[in-house]
Amino acid sequence: MTVKTVCVLGGTGFVGSSIVAKLDATGYQVKVLSRRREAGKHLFLLPNVQVVQCDVMNNQALKESLTGADAVINLIGILHESGKATFEEMHHQLPHRVAQICENLGIERLIHMSALQASSNAPSLYLISKGKGEAALSDFNKKLNITIFKPSVIFGRNDSFFNLFANLVRYLPVVALAKPDAKFQPIWVEDVASCIVNTLQNTDTYHQCYELGGPTVYSLRELVQTVMDILGKQRPIIGLNDRLSMAQAFAMELLPIKLMTRDNVKSMELDSVTQQPIAATLNVKATPLEALVPEYLVNATPRSAYDRFRSAAGRAINGRR
Repeated sequence: MTVKTVCVLGGTGFVGSSIVAKLDATGYQVKVLSRRREAGKHLFLLPNVQVVQCDVMNNQALKESLTGADAVINLIGILHESGKATFEEMHHQLPHRVAQICENLGIERLIHMSALQASSNAPSLYLISKGKGEAALSDFNKKLNITIFKPSVIFGRNDSFFNLFANLVRYLPVVALAKPDAKFQPIWVEDVASCIVNTLQNTDTYHQCYELGGPTVYSLRELVQTVMDILGKQRPIIGLNDRLSMAQAFAMELLPIKLMTRDNVKSMELDSVTQQPIAATLNVKATPLEALVPEYLVNATPRSAYDRFRSAAGRAINGRR
């Protein structure tokens, strides 16, 4: 099966934007589905990319948008529930509907983004719903060539992880840290994108599930200390016990913008670490965060992502990619 046209759900977000740019650079024709087309304006200048407004909750609209694709990449996920965007709907029902539409349209290739520690026995609704999504896809393995990725926390210039802690360190005199001993294995967003693009036409990756993590495991306390060292701003870190971690999360749920919820805290009861290095089949060597995070935390600018994609598009248009 030759893949020429790829439809990406969730392609305007942090991870999706990197994947779309890499697909474009590789020469694929890419259709990005977005609830608001304007959300993908940083992708407009990429020569092989079309951003299409689509309500993925509408089956007919989704079917029309997927028609003509050779492969589908589903990256849609949420950390916090809001209105109709529930974990059950976005992580379980949506993957099932996407797979069903792919089967009906004869689209054989489907790549799905899940999460480390996703399972029906997980302590959080987030991880349980991710596990249910994986289970739903298993029903289609006989007719679709499915590959599932389960990454640890993903970092990069526009991430919501290191940038969040950088802001806390900049503006707070003390950092009260929920679950300070929770373990993570951060992986660079470009490495994740390479894994997915390399997988697209590799038949050895069909019906496989890959865990993705960087070269080093850190505690949350160690990661926050790394941010302090990079910024040259030392703050006391107060590690909260389980009870206080939940209390802090409950208070944050009352804020207009949710930085953390009790369900997030429950997710951290399981270490977000892989059981093995990145599979050789994916042809990616994980990049250490120390080589990248200092540059974008110290030199952060609001227009960095947009300018980066303008630059990439310019190179492609001028034949210098």
